This record gives sequence, C-alpha cells and structure tokens, in this order.
Amino acid sequence: MAVSEQQARQRDSRPRKALTIGAVCKILQSEFDDVSISKIRYLEDQKLLTPRRTPGGYRLYSQSDVERLRTILRLQRDEFLPLRVIRQELAAGGDIVAAASGGDKRPSSGAVRRAILVNTSRAYLTLDEVIEETGAREELVAELENFGIVEPEKRDGKIVYDETDREVVRAANELSRFGVAARNLRVFRSSADREANLLEALLGPSLRSRNPQRRKEALESLENLAATVSHLKHLLLVRDLRRLAGD
Repeated sequence: MAVSEQQARQRDSRPRKALTIGAVCKILQSEFDDVSISKIRYLEDQKLLTPRRTPGGYRLYSQSDVERLRTILRLQRDEFLPLRVIRQELAAGGDIVAAASGGDKRPSSGAVRRAILVNTSRAYLTLDEVIEETGAREELVAELENFGIVEPEKRDGKIVYDETDREVVRAANELSRFGVAARNLRVFRSSADREANLLEALLGPSLRSRNPQRRKEALESLENLAATVSHLKHLLLVRDLRRLAGD
C-alpha cells in the first residue's frame, strides 16, 4: 500500500531517541505555529504529560511523549476542547484521542458539544493563562472585552475568564492574522444574541423549572438545538462561499 506524502512526513518527523524540549518544539512548529517552549512547560504543569528528567533536571521526551503532545495540540486547535476535558480523554483513552492521533475513529459531535456548551462545569483562567494558551496579545483581549466579544467575571477579587472566553480569544487571534479586527466580530456577537433569544423563547420556561427532570431534559434539548443551529449556519456559509469561489 502506498504511503501518502503527508504520512511520510509525519513518520519522518517522529523522534527516534529522547529529545530536549527545544528539539520537540522545533519538530511540532511545522504543524502548530503557536507552539512554544513555555506552552509545552505549561501543559506539563497542567499534568497533561510527564517527560523523563535527567539527574540534572533536564526534560527528555520520548516518541510517545511527542505523539501525546501532538494529540493535545490537535484537540485544542481542531476540536476546541478545554484542557480539563483533554486530560479526561487522555486518561480514558477515548475515541476523541484516537481521532486526533490519526486513528480511524472519529469523535462524536455530541462529545465535542458537551465539552464547550452549557451543560458542563466551568473552569476559570487568569488573563496571563488566556494569553499563554492562545498566543494572543493582551491588547487584542482588551479590544474583545470593549466590544463585548469576551465577558470576564470578577471572582474572589480577581478578573477571570472561562473556557469559552479563551476559545473566543483563540479564534479571534487566528482571524486577526488575516486582518480581522475585534470590532469586525460584533456581527458574530449580534448573531449569537439573536440565536440565544430564539432558543430562550423555545426553552426558557423549562430551563427555569423547579422540576429537576424537566430542567435536565431542557438542557439536553438546548444543546441539541444549539448544535443544529450551528450546523445550519455552517451549511449556509459553505453555500455562499461556494458561490464566491465560483464553484
């Protein structure tokens, strides 16, 4: 069976011996532009990987360490999963990890939706953590706040961002590379507000119900409806882009 050029590049890029953190960073930069030594260290601090240490304290990464790190970065970039969920998936060896690692399995859309929608507990990050994880400039985050694109909260006397804010910043940072300013994202904010109002009109009474079972069913319906709305928007966008491309 012929090996594709991409598969060959991936195979050739895999380390054959233990590597330093700098060497690992260089290997991964061809696929992940925003990877850095500090980001790799941060992922280690978050207990997502544990490289071997020399007697002098230097990190040494095996091939499996590098592949694990590649999986983590893909799940962040492609599936927009928070680190908490990635940690759980890595520990469980779930389908979502197999897909990110190039396996035949694919993550179910429901698993991804639950990771980023309403029916999950929220984790909070400081501004420094948001910047570290997304690679965005502090000025961009401030602009996004000014236009209501991200909405930090004050908790225990500190300004914090939740995981959704972080992923918004990540997306905005990617768009900024193409010249899209924070003010241009207000159209998405307005669209999201209209969609949220529509779903509230449909499910608001059930979501506010004191009956736990009714509220649980309403939350499940909310996730399903939100996913359907998101898919519809994607289909309409693809149709318009095909016309733009003259297809």
